[in-house]
Formats: sequence, C-alpha cells, structure tokens
Amino acid sequence: MKLPDSLRSLRQPNLRLFFGGQAVSLVGTWMQTVALQWLVWRLTHSARALGAVAFLGQFPVALLGAIGGGVADRYPRRTVVFTTQTLAALQAGALATVTLLGLIGPHNIYWVYVMAAALGSIYAFDIPSRQALLADMGGADLPNAIALNSAIVNGTRLVGPAIAGFVVAAVGEGRCFLFNALSYVGILWSLTRMKFPVEHRDKPQPGHLAEGLRYARGTAHVRALLGLLAVSSVFGLSYMAIAPVFATRLGGGARLLGVLLASAGLGSLVGAAALLARRGLIGLGRRVAWGSTIFGAGLLGFSLSDRAWLSCLALLFVGFGFMQQLASTNTLLQSLAPAAMRGRVMGLFSTVFVGISPLGALAAGALAARVGERTVVFACSLAVIAASLVFHAVLPGLRAIVQRDYPESFPAPAE
Repeated sequence: MKLPDSLRSLRQPNLRLFFGGQAVSLVGTWMQTVALQWLVWRLTHSARALGAVAFLGQFPVALLGAIGGGVADRYPRRTVVFTTQTLAALQAGALATVTLLGLIGPHNIYWVYVMAAALGSIYAFDIPSRQALLADMGGADLPNAIALNSAIVNGTRLVGPAIAGFVVAAVGEGRCFLFNALSYVGILWSLTRMKFPVEHRDKPQPGHLAEGLRYARGTAHVRALLGLLAVSSVFGLSYMAIAPVFATRLGGGARLLGVLLASAGLGSLVGAAALLARRGLIGLGRRVAWGSTIFGAGLLGFSLSDRAWLSCLALLFVGFGFMQQLASTNTLLQSLAPAAMRGRVMGLFSTVFVGISPLGALAAGALAARVGERTVVFACSLAVIAASLVFHAVLPGLRAIVQRDYPESFPAPAE
C-alpha cells in the first residue's frame, strides 16, 4: 500500500517499528500521569502536594539533562533508550504494586514523591537519546518524522487521559499503573527488531559537555528558541500541575480531569497534524512565534472560564498553540545542529522543556493555595503572551542570521 506524502516517514521500517511501540507505550504513560495526579489529590486535597509531585517528577531532568545529552552522543542511542524504557517499566510496576496492595495512604504519601523522582531521573537520560535516535532514523524526512511523532504523542494524550478518568472512577488508580507497566512491552519489542549499521563513535574529549553548552550559548537561534521554550515551560505548563483543582471547582472529578487533559491533547494532535504536510524548514520560525501566542491566549481563556465546556475549548487552543511551538522548535534545533552534537542539543532541549517546568508547577501549587488557581493561570498566561511578542519582534533578525549561516537549509527563492 502506497502511503500518502504526509506519512512518508513511515516508509522506513525502523520508524514504523518505533512509532508502533511508542503508540502502545504512551497510552499507558498518559494513563499513569492522570492516575497519579488524582491519587495525590484524593489522598491530600492539597494543591501544594500536586505541585510537589510535578516538581519531583520532572526537576531531575534539569539536574541531569545535560549529562543525559552527553550520554546520547557517547553511547549507542538504541541501547540507552532500551535501558531507560526498561527502568521506566519497573518504576510503573512498583507503583502499581504498592497502590493495588493498599500500601499508599495520606500517612506515607512520600513514597509517591520518591517514585516520581525516580521516573524523572530516568527521563533525563531517555528524552535526549530517544529524540536523537528519532533524528538518526528520520534522515531527510526528519521534519515529517518529528511531526508524526508529535501526532502520536498527542493522539495518545487524547486517548490515555480519557481512559484513565473512567478507569480511576471505576476501579482505582492502581489498574492504570499496571497497564502502563505492561505497555512498555511494545516499545521494548520494537527496539529489538530495528536494524542499524554498527555505530563507530569517537571517544569524547575532555570538555565534551562544555562543548555543547558553548554551542548553545554562541548560536543565536538556539538561544532564542530555548529562551522562549523556557518561558512556555515554566509559566505555561504550570496549569497541568493544578488541573485537578480546576476539575473540582468546575463540579467534576476524575472523569472531568481526564476530559480537560484530553481536550489539550486533541488540540495538540491537531497542531501536530498541521505540520505533517510540511517540507523543509522555511516558515517554522513563524510557527514558533504564533504558536506561543495562541498558547498564551488559550491559557488566558482557561483562567477566565467558569464552565466546563468553555474550559475544554480553551484547552484546545492551549494544546494547539504549544504543539506548534514545541514541534517547530524541536525540528529547527535538530535539523540545524551538527549530527555529532545532536544528543547534547536534545539534552538542553529536554532540560528546558521538561526539567525546569517543575519550578512553575511547584510555584503554581503553592500560590494556588494562597491566591486561587485562576489568578495563578491568568498571570502565567500574560507571561507567555509577553514572551511571544518579544520573539515576534526579534524573529526577522534571527531569520536573516540563520539564512546566512545555513544556506543549504534555506535556499533563495527562484528568480
């Protein structure tokens, strides 16, 4: 069967295996995310506790992300990903065990914190290697591969939270954790079936990690893209940590929480699908800028909404805008980075995208308890909109620099 051009990266056997395994595993990942949020909220009814779990589950990426990027450039990436995915499966299995046995309660919620921190440490090494492995497989079809990967991530983000909401309401959080542990079989099997040429890597020289930092600091587009993503991650994504508070205020429970997060997932899916037909890098900077603006505007609407359906509509725009920004940023960073530097660049990307966002989650949890969750998200939306306007202003200058330094990626229009 001939695949349409928008799915052209699936013509590669390795990518078919990779995306198939991802699709199964990520449904379980999103189910665990929602179930863990609801477990903490049910046991504590504390916005601070929700912020603490989000912080501990992601902040290790800030501490270890650069090292994880160095590992991705030093060791075979498939081996690293297989190892990290195995460890994540064990973490989910342990969480399922203690929950199903009734060993987690308000008196020992710290066990949830420990397990969240363990998963965050695993992600610090998983994300850079998985993203760089995708780039290795994508080749000339890298923009399409990244867009398709984003579509799968957010398609599962649409399905996983919705399923989790019903499962948690029916039989509790432990079943979601168990399903997630079993779902890793798909990605682990696919990794064993992939065929790669033998990798020959030069032994890293002293200053291996510092070299990556120097590249990012000295490259204008990397600084600008990571700076805007940092604002979106710290301020924009903080709403997710206190989403259970919004679900309760709107008169719902675990099911409404799943619907709210699935709405953002649907918006992200549409945002990723809109990138599938694109070829090349021209115009992606504009998508980064407008994506962040739409993201901030959606958050503003979410903070002002007092109806469940209006909140879901606002989150559609939140998901769409952020995905346009995130996928376009990822594509530009990976496509323009030297191949030998790609893992370290993705280490910095994961640090900014995942690692520092818990700072916003922790602050949002604490402030929501004092001034209210709507006020917190309202202020965060203004920060995202302001940063997007700055990026709009500097974009023409950045475009000129990139077109000068990477003429092969931005050919001049025909006469």
